[in-house]
Amino acid sequence: MKVLFICSRNRLRSPTAEAIFSAYEGLEVESAGLDRDAEMPLESEAIERADIIFVMEKSHRKKLMQQFQPWLKSKRVICLDIPDEYDYMEPALIDRLKKKVLPLLKTF
Repeated sequence: MKVLFICSRNRLRSPTAEAIFSAYEGLEVESAGLDRDAEMPLESEAIERADIIFVMEKSHRKKLMQQFQPWLKSKRVICLDIPDEYDYMEPALIDRLKKKVLPLLKTF
């Protein structure tokens, strides 16, 4: 399964998610950011590769839909509601990501 995590600048939340879930067997994981100054800016090819897309906030989903609508027609986009208040690989962020993402991956 190919999973894509998206946040604003691809510096804290989505790279943490990529690092965590890349260790899970059977998952191919990428992360990207929606802002122009993102470490890894989101490209349509990443959306095309993804089986499931996780965004960290509702504003990310809105921005994603505005900028990449043609590539999202058959994609499942899930908002995790994780605010930008964590550091990279912060234990509380890791715990929150696992609690929210793992049950969803099992249903996909």
